[in-house]
Amino acid sequence: MENKLTTYLNKRLKELELIERANRAPGPVVTISREVGCNGLDLANKISYRLNDRIPGLKWKVLSKEIFQESAKELELEPDKVRQILKRTDKHTFDEILEAFHNRNFKSERIIVKSVVKTIRDFAIAGNCIILGRAGHVIVKDIQNAFHIRLFAPLEYRIQSIMERKKMKMDEALMFIQKVEKERIAFRRAVQSEMQDEDFFDLHINRSSFGDEEIIDIIEQGIEKKQILKNEYYKVQYY
Repeated sequence: MENKLTTYLNKRLKELELIERANRAPGPVVTISREVGCNGLDLANKISYRLNDRIPGLKWKVLSKEIFQESAKELELEPDKVRQILKRTDKHTFDEILEAFHNRNFKSERIIVKSVVKTIRDFAIAGNCIILGRAGHVIVKDIQNAFHIRLFAPLEYRIQSIMERKKMKMDEALMFIQKVEKERIAFRRAVQSEMQDEDFFDLHINRSSFGDEEIIDIIEQGIEKKQILKNEYYKVQYY
């Protein structure tokens, strides 16, 4: 009798959880856009630690390369292949046209972009994630429980940051910044051609003006003011 009751209660709890997830608003989600050399990944990880401490029982995750990994599974491609196609600045080359005729598994850039957009939206709707780059602020613009951050810094700061982290010389660091910025612009253009929208951010932060902890304090206050976590305390009982 006890086992039957336990089974029934567990089943009922799962049903209630599914109902609650279906009815609640998408998110919360944080997106971080950054200029090259602003070291957004380290900051995103520190923000996730702060948010995890805020509401015990929930697990915030940082998403960057994971987005390509999930899209690659759906497309049956290697993650690096997805990344390389979306980073290209020379679109629709003659070699790509030939490949389309000869390779049955060929996936066009448009199909790959749609897959990446869908993956980002799925993560954002599920909530409790920090999306680093990938035009996340554009893709999830319609989600109310979202907070969008833009990190920028003077060129000198970014060059120095790249030199220290990647052990590069000054001219190498500058070339690296220019190369990655071109790739990011190409990706944003591909995504925005699908989304038809402009950039929007809740908060712009000069990375060179504050230390990590100060920036996290500022972001936490912004998240609090926008109230994107207002439903999280209720949700935690389902986990």
